[in-house]
Amino acid sequence: MRCCQRSDASSVSGVAAVANAKAGGEIAKASAKGMPRSKRLCEIEAMPISNKRSLASLMQSFPRRGRVQWIGLRPAKRAPVVSVDTARALTGGGLDGDHYGGRSGNRGITLVQAEHLDVIASLTGVEKVAPATLRRNLVVSEINLAALKGRRFRIGEVVLEGTGLAHPCSRMEEALGPGGYNAMRGHGGLCARVLRGGILRVGDAVVAEGLVPCG
Repeated sequence: MRCCQRSDASSVSGVAAVANAKAGGEIAKASAKGMPRSKRLCEIEAMPISNKRSLASLMQSFPRRGRVQWIGLRPAKRAPVVSVDTARALTGGGLDGDHYGGRSGNRGITLVQAEHLDVIASLTGVEKVAPATLRRNLVVSEINLAALKGRRFRIGEVVLEGTGLAHPCSRMEEALGPGGYNAMRGHGGLCARVLRGGILRVGDAVVAEGLVPCG
């Protein structure tokens, strides 16, 4: 009897896997036919990936809140980064006092994963990489920044929207040494726009909110 029960469970699991594979194939076909990206993403999020939870429900779940570990301002394009404990985020812009502060767009504030600093150091063969070396505005720990792409999140009283991954620039070859650009690929962090401005502080919690609406 126990063997039969295990067999039945395996069968159900197998059916779910086949259904998911078929759903994935349909999304791929829709993509090839030119379906708008936003509609494809909505369908992908609704796809069942097991007999219990959908991808959309999994994307809403985070094991813990993040934490701001460091804040940096770049007064000018190639000026040294200034480390501060508090900064003001400007709605539709960046951080007050940063050379991106008065601009609008998707790259108002840049964030990098604190846990990736050691990875970059290991890949470049140095003992430690200082946050200012990477020229990002915020160093955040304890939450996966890549999972904040395409969704809103709060830091203190500020509301941000993750707009895309922050890819390294050629200057990392100068800052990190030969091969620095490649060492930082995949570890460059996140770009975000400021939806609601306010004060950011070192130690503030980073809390994910709902997904950005499709459409």
